[in-house]
Amino acid sequence: MDLHASWNFPTAITVGEGCLDQLGERCKVLNMTKVLLITDPGLSGLSMVKEAIAYCIEAGLEADVFADIQGNPTGNNVRDGALFLNAGGFDGVVAFGGGSSLDAAKAIAMIAKQAISLWTAEDIGSNWTLVDESLMLPVVAVPTTAGTGSEVGRASVITDTDGPHHIKRIIFHPNMLPAHVLLDPILTLSLPPHITAATGLDALSHNLEAYCAPFYHPMAEGIAIEGIRLVKDFLPRAVTNGEDIEARTQMLVASTMGATSFQRGLGGMHAIAHSLGALYNKHHGLLNAILMPYVLMRNRSVIEERITRLSRYLELDDASFDGFLSWVLTLREQLNIPHTLAEIGINLDDAVLIGKMSAKDAASAGNPIILTDAEYSLLFSDAVKGQLK
Repeated sequence: MDLHASWNFPTAITVGEGCLDQLGERCKVLNMTKVLLITDPGLSGLSMVKEAIAYCIEAGLEADVFADIQGNPTGNNVRDGALFLNAGGFDGVVAFGGGSSLDAAKAIAMIAKQAISLWTAEDIGSNWTLVDESLMLPVVAVPTTAGTGSEVGRASVITDTDGPHHIKRIIFHPNMLPAHVLLDPILTLSLPPHITAATGLDALSHNLEAYCAPFYHPMAEGIAIEGIRLVKDFLPRAVTNGEDIEARTQMLVASTMGATSFQRGLGGMHAIAHSLGALYNKHHGLLNAILMPYVLMRNRSVIEERITRLSRYLELDDASFDGFLSWVLTLREQLNIPHTLAEIGINLDDAVLIGKMSAKDAASAGNPIILTDAEYSLLFSDAVKGQLK
């Protein structure tokens, strides 16, 4: 099968080996003349970033790099990026890297020219209407991991470090959706197995929580089901052989499908993962991967029939809830994902605080069962202790 394509859902997407060479032209189509490529320190010195800048210059554009973005991007990262963008007179953004870089870049492109603060655009009520959309800069997104799907998202998750407790806030505007996405599997070939696994299971968590969310969105539900199948078929291959172009391509697509489908909602995995990421600065995909079976078990009474239908589509030998849970546990073990949060250095000291933060997190609204502070604390405790009950 030829894995090169151009799609227009939910935005313009070009997928295929080597498609990065279209970057300069895609920026020109959006009337960019001076491009700021936003990425993280780990990528900034690599050849792929230099290549991306070269494609922009070849297209007649001026281009520079801003790379002061940490693993869980903060409000300070966004503010620093906005200052850099304005000082340099840039009129367009290339979001380049993993989910953290993409989220930060989208937020910078949205807020840099605004008179309001970043937190004013938090996804609460109609806050997004306070943003002057005419001042937002166009974005071309180039993901280098297959996990968050931020390249097709209308929001960014940014950590607010200004208060006594770090909190992840969701910044939203419909026009934060990048105008064009380039899915080039070559950019993911150098990802080590443990990052491939964690980001891939993040893509699974997006598709799975979207599928289980209680809201009406049949289109998103259908996308989620196929996204889960792609993870099942291709994530083990991508981890085992990082040079497998087909597996890398399909995982990039599964990632975009996850972020497209979670328009339907997320859930408890993300509510707790957002809280833990803010407090402990742990890898978001790894947190979701560890939390997955515990959240599935907590929601079993509501989602069992739905998961059974999914199991039949995936052609599992045991097409039941137990069969699906067994597949998840086996996949995690195969990919060397820890079974407990304790194994990555998280203990029960902040259980009460995490319960409160998780219950307030926007993702909690999509959990099949609405959980209280105390119930989130218990669920977190189960994941620390490894009590799958």
